[in-house]
Amino acid sequence: MNKFLLAPSIIAADFSHIADEIASIESAGADWIHVDVMDGRFVPTITVGPLFVESLKRVANLPLDVHLMILEPEKHLEAFAKAGADNITVHVETCPDLPGIIQKIKALGCAAGVTLNPATPASAIDSVLPMVDLALVMSVVPGFSGQKFMPEMIVKVEEIRAKLNALRSTARLEVDGGINAETLLLMKKAGANVFVTGNAAFKHPQGSGAGVRALREAMSASRPPDSNDGSRWS
Repeated sequence: MNKFLLAPSIIAADFSHIADEIASIESAGADWIHVDVMDGRFVPTITVGPLFVESLKRVANLPLDVHLMILEPEKHLEAFAKAGADNITVHVETCPDLPGIIQKIKALGCAAGVTLNPATPASAIDSVLPMVDLALVMSVVPGFSGQKFMPEMIVKVEEIRAKLNALRSTARLEVDGGINAETLLLMKKAGANVFVTGNAAFKHPQGSGAGVRALREAMSASRPPDSNDGSRWS
């Protein structure tokens, strides 16, 4: 099992050339494909659904990391599992019966994850940390691509990493929001081991493959690069 994983967020890709984008990030060394599902209710944006995941599964060779930013996710778990999701992550803020939903995701044959919004304390997921395969910390307010990284989320990642270590858990600790070469290393140092990245991969001047390669190179560095161009946290 790779220690650190890169999960480009397909929502940031050029949908008119989606198969080419997938081939590019796969050949460049991406580990997962992150799929942000938004319903226009829990978050203001509407994105994709099970049919999109099913289409991705036909052309992608990487695991599909499906992040449900939706209300009443329990009504849609089976559809996303059947569509080909490998991981299904739900928000603690939308799940009154979070343990039951985690159990249902696992029963459907998927890895089960829980997500926290920036305003939600790490303690909100204490009851399910022993159950999950993945904990996802949002480092931006969810709903739009391209937002600036919230550095105060570093402490939350450190806190959840300490909890996972105390449990001797093998669950992945994922971060999503404003992740670029600099912020990736900050979150890596804090204890994250899966990094969701949108614009840093897909909006790279030389294309998405170059973006993924640059992030993989940064991931192997020992400290964050200096940022003298005013783009810190962008």
